[in-house]
Amino acid sequence: MRSGLIGRWAAVTGAVLLTGACTQATGLAGVGVGRSATPPATVPASGPAGGTAADPTTDPAAEPTTEPTTEPTPSASPAPTPERQAAERPKGDDPVKVPPPKLSKYTYTFPVKGCKVSYQRKLLVLPKTTIWAKEGCSFVAPVDGVVDEVNLTDTWSPATDAGAAREGRFVTIIGVDGVRYLGGHLSSVADGIKPGTKVKGGQVLGKVGRSGNARDTGPNLYFAISWKTGPAYWWVRRGMVKPWDYLDAWRKGNRTLSPREETLKLRKKLGETPACTVQCTGKVVVAPVQTTSSTPKPTRKPQKQKPREEEIATLNPTAAS
Repeated sequence: MRSGLIGRWAAVTGAVLLTGACTQATGLAGVGVGRSATPPATVPASGPAGGTAADPTTDPAAEPTTEPTTEPTPSASPAPTPERQAAERPKGDDPVKVPPPKLSKYTYTFPVKGCKVSYQRKLLVLPKTTIWAKEGCSFVAPVDGVVDEVNLTDTWSPATDAGAAREGRFVTIIGVDGVRYLGGHLSSVADGIKPGTKVKGGQVLGKVGRSGNARDTGPNLYFAISWKTGPAYWWVRRGMVKPWDYLDAWRKGNRTLSPREETLKLRKKLGETPACTVQCTGKVVVAPVQTTSSTPKPTRKPQKQKPREEEIATLNPTAAS
């Protein structure tokens, strides 16, 4: 009985050894453990005496002839921070400059050239504006046109304050847009500027000054927009259309904003020669009282003086209707 028990143990031990050998070769479910089932092909290397190098798969004492290679670890870029993002300006193309929209077929120029200016943007007494600038700055034609009126003589007097003389020396033009433009309080009128002369936008018509009722103020340009009438209707040329919206546009770069439509619409409403309603009369001058004297003073007939050529006022010969 004892020998039978030993035989059984011997049988079990043999079965376990056999199972372990099979598992070491193929592994579980046919998967090799520890070493690939099919060894990789290797190129035999020559040994020290010209022999064949030892095969590490068959000679446990042999050392592998190759060293394992390691991949270089890429350096990680620093994480973006708000400060870094703010410092790094995104790259892009230069902005595309878009021209202002074309609002009419006419091209305008701001009426004072080459000087720092300021002007009123509200209605005070008349629908005109006062453009403040240094004396001697150039008054230029705001648009192509023809000279309509030129006044070379400053006849304004504070004693009478006549409405027709308040602008002192002035030039008016009729633009190709059919609108009349006035520049007054001039210190001088440019050479060659006379009624009927064709001018281009930006051409110098005179110099900013303080003639007329600007005598006691700083130098400025009296600028007004109206329509063509005869010289007798001086109140029309003094200003009928508010000009500051157009001045703003011409100064800021939109040089095609035209007062033509507004001017023609107002002329149709009021008529070409409306009656004067603002600053129509000057001061009333009271003649001094004449007193008699027992001894009459001799009188001498004053000699008639020939006016100087530069004081002659030249106006458009258009007759008042």
